[in-house]
Amino acid sequence: MKPLNHERQAGACARWWPLAAVALLTACARIPTLPPGAAPMDGKAAGVQASSSLTEPASAWWTAFGAAQLDALIERALNESPSLAAAEARLRRASAAAEAAGAAELPQAGLGVDAMRQRYTENGLVPKPVAGSTRSTATLQIGASYEFDFVGRNKAALEAALGRQQAAAADADAARLLLATQMTRSYIGLARVLAQTEFLDAQIGQRQQLLGLMAQRRAAGLDGAQEQGQAELPLLELQRQRQQLDEQAGLLRNQLAALSAQPVAALATLKPRLPQALPLDAAGEPGLDLLGRRPDVRAARRLVEAGLHQVDEARAQFYPNVSLTAFAGFNAIGLDRLLEAGSRQYGIGPALRLPLFDSGRLRAQLRGASSDADAAVAQYNSVLLEAVRDARDQLLALRSLQAQQPQQAQALAQSRALEALAEQRHAAGLGNRMGVLNAQFQTTQQQRQDVELRAQLLTAQAGLLRSLGGGFSDAGH
Repeated sequence: MKPLNHERQAGACARWWPLAAVALLTACARIPTLPPGAAPMDGKAAGVQASSSLTEPASAWWTAFGAAQLDALIERALNESPSLAAAEARLRRASAAAEAAGAAELPQAGLGVDAMRQRYTENGLVPKPVAGSTRSTATLQIGASYEFDFVGRNKAALEAALGRQQAAAADADAARLLLATQMTRSYIGLARVLAQTEFLDAQIGQRQQLLGLMAQRRAAGLDGAQEQGQAELPLLELQRQRQQLDEQAGLLRNQLAALSAQPVAALATLKPRLPQALPLDAAGEPGLDLLGRRPDVRAARRLVEAGLHQVDEARAQFYPNVSLTAFAGFNAIGLDRLLEAGSRQYGIGPALRLPLFDSGRLRAQLRGASSDADAAVAQYNSVLLEAVRDARDQLLALRSLQAQQPQQAQALAQSRALEALAEQRHAAGLGNRMGVLNAQFQTTQQQRQDVELRAQLLTAQAGLLRSLGGGFSDAGH
């Protein structure tokens, strides 16, 4: 048989290798057709407009109350809280994962140094004089590799990792916002209890004075045992309420101590006063611009973006992977000859990896990533709807409390006027001391209701600021 000419053989290879490459590329594992993915809900579907008619909260919104003790407690809590430390640790973990994903897009290089003392077999592949001898071998080599991301697999993995990092950052913001809100509510609650205690003590004193007068009337035969017993019942109820307030004050101090990570004894002398209400206008409506800044909404949105990039990454697994590897260094038998020119070795070459038969692994991976993305979209829609409901509930409560203020102020003013009238009648000899005490009791009762309304109003304002995101945004993440 006549041998083939080398030139004809090389020409045949040149003609056939592109066809072979196309055949290999088309032989990749078949990409499944996915159903249409879920769509994130927009503002219109959630029932809110794009722009808010409310003022954006400041990042440290609690400082607007002008309570230095509250500011100090929240600052300590933000620095010492174990729950925030855990959230920050999760953020650092997500940042490390994003950094690792970003490293895949860069060339990789490494230096290897190996040394070994070895006896070579006399009956192996190594010829004499090495065969049968014991010698030292050494390798000093630097290698580098680079993966060409033609289909965007590494980029998609990086974007997914960055999305998870941003979601973790939003979760940390949500933890800070929740902690600041809990501290504010507990502080306002303790101030309410202490104010209520003062007025309740005044009412107890008024009832005790009234019972003293009734005892005198009974001794004079003007009242009987029935009237005396009926007058004692309100005092017993007031004393029971006093015990309840003491319990509430203790529970609130315990909560403030736990939230600020300090012993409760450190707060034994804490006696907050109710701050002035903020000049918040509750007549506006929340919009997607503010609700979208809520940390929980941002975290859900970032997870949606990460899920979509994971789908892209899973789809890219079906395409070829092309990389380039190179090395250069020294290898020798005998440490004294390692760095000689004859011990040099080097090489460079490409590598192609094709997913031909994967037993359905890549298809299952892609379908799983698509399902995870749909679940993230559903979670985002749920969080957005809850954010809309939360903000509207807080606005509704605040509007109601603001509408109640004029009536409460009028009731308190009228009670004080009746008290003044009772004192004037007593001074003029037209009424007794019991009428004055009863009028004072009613005034104190209105003062207690005024304190309750003010505390509810302050709590509602804190709730509204929280529901609008507390001033947190994507800046810096």
